Amino acid sequence: MSALGNYSCETAAQTLEWIHAIIDFLKPFSFFSDALVVNFFKDRLWEAVDKEWMDCLRNEPVEYLLQIPSGVVQDHWPASLKKFILTSRSLAFPREQADLRKVLPGLHLRSLNNVIAQGMNQKKKHEIEALAAIISSIVRSVGAGTVVDVGAGQGYLAQVLSFEYQLSVIAIDACSHHGRITDARAERIKKYYAAKMRKSRLDVTKLTMPKTVTCHILSADMLKVLSYSLQRKGDSKQSNLIDQVAIEHTHGTFEGKVPPPPEGGKYGCVRTFVECDEVKAVVSIGCCYNLLSEGGTENVASQCGFPMSKGVNDAGLLLRKSSRDLACQSAERWSSLGKDAGLHNFELHAFRAAFQMLFSILKVLFRYYPEILTTSPTIGRQGKAFRRQQNQRILESHLQHESAGCPNSLSRESSMKKGNCPTMKSSEARPDNNKGAYDINTCIDTLEYCGTADLVGSAWGNDGSSHVSSSNQTAKCGEVKPIDKISLFEKFSQSGLHRLGLSCSNEIDFAGLWKETEPFSELIGPYWSLRAALGPVFETIVLLDRLLFLQEQDKFLEAYILPIFDPVLSPRNVALIAKKF
Repeated sequence: MSALGNYSCETAAQTLEWIHAIIDFLKPFSFFSDALVVNFFKDRLWEAVDKEWMDCLRNEPVEYLLQIPSGVVQDHWPASLKKFILTSRSLAFPREQADLRKVLPGLHLRSLNNVIAQGMNQKKKHEIEALAAIISSIVRSVGAGTVVDVGAGQGYLAQVLSFEYQLSVIAIDACSHHGRITDARAERIKKYYAAKMRKSRLDVTKLTMPKTVTCHILSADMLKVLSYSLQRKGDSKQSNLIDQVAIEHTHGTFEGKVPPPPEGGKYGCVRTFVECDEVKAVVSIGCCYNLLSEGGTENVASQCGFPMSKGVNDAGLLLRKSSRDLACQSAERWSSLGKDAGLHNFELHAFRAAFQMLFSILKVLFRYYPEILTTSPTIGRQGKAFRRQQNQRILESHLQHESAGCPNSLSRESSMKKGNCPTMKSSEARPDNNKGAYDINTCIDTLEYCGTADLVGSAWGNDGSSHVSSSNQTAKCGEVKPIDKISLFEKFSQSGLHRLGLSCSNEIDFAGLWKETEPFSELIGPYWSLRAALGPVFETIVLLDRLLFLQEQDKFLEAYILPIFDPVLSPRNVALIAKKF
């Protein structure tokens, strides 16, 4: 049983109606959006949720919980719970990848060769293939001569547009180092295409490379200057602004002391599209909503990232950081998790919330770490680091079993039957200086791609214990060494204290702290699943705000939002596309 959408955003009136429906729905559930999950135990967050819901979900299989953000409910659940989940799903913008050839007639999707795809992982290659084809189609439809790739990074998209689609491309990025990488990579790729053209007796002089520009803040005036410069050189009569996943702008990585753009990075491109006549179209991919700048109801003209539209500003809606964090949750990623991986994630959230208790009791702070009271403690993505360490141990155990000829381990030959495994690479220049550690992304991708994702999950059981092979001795086939959760929590906490620059005191009773919180740890899965169901709703309101901003303009333009990537591979898969008539 799943939900279906009932809303449209073809006109400004329809978009605004959808937005107001979301606002009305969210009001009674502010305890989800305003909550800091790290304070789950300290603030007893589960008590704000309908007791009937929690009593029902605490006994449900983890597989059911992981399906909640996707709008999947069970018949025996309370009616009010089913209504909450199904309404959340119906208010979220559909994420299933669109039939691009149907939406954009004449679209030519090209599979990238190994030379130009070098350095791209599966996700990046998938995104570049689709995005480059869409941009090429839009360039032809508006008759533009130049593509401006804002937030170009290492130039993957710019190079595909240039070499594969023969488009004039300007790659803009805030980091000059990325510009140098783009140029060097383009030179290597150019040699391949030049040889290919000579073999076909084609004119090699027509082969062009992307032009790189280092620019801190994008503005309409800057684009006008750039466009004028191109006209003077005879390179282009028009400029077409294309905004890909703007990593550098979104994350605010700028050189020197130049501050991040107040309009929220890539969303400055949307405003530039409206303000600059030379810009004929824009394609913007949403990303990193948690880093959007946000304004109040009285300062819509302050060029903030949210809200952009007059309609949302008049409604007085503010998301705040916790809601913007929630907008980054991916229902597709949740549903693709296996049982054991889901349990592992919930366990890490429990560890983090229990660790927070260490800094929530003033007498403990004064006794152990009085200096921390003068700072704002944060341990960063400790959960991801801890997951990396555990997955590394499991992978090393698997490799030890394989080298020992264990019949139960996955052999290289059996792995290859399921496809070519990505190559394992040691991490280079890692911040934690764990030399020889496997890169976590490569590790997880490899395990999933080769059908061994259950290997990661198998180390986490329902009996309250964790099992990993000893790194100091070779275990017999099928044997694992049990490690209780108290030990894991203590290691997690010690690592967290280290990240805060604090030494671990022998007086801290980690076992007592975990025993105090563990009885409520089973509520984290239900709570997080219900909260994550609102993630796609919050992302939808951010996307609709940008769309409504364009629909409110007096200029003649066409604007729409379209899911252009596979949402499992690329969770941020919705593109805002607009063209001027």
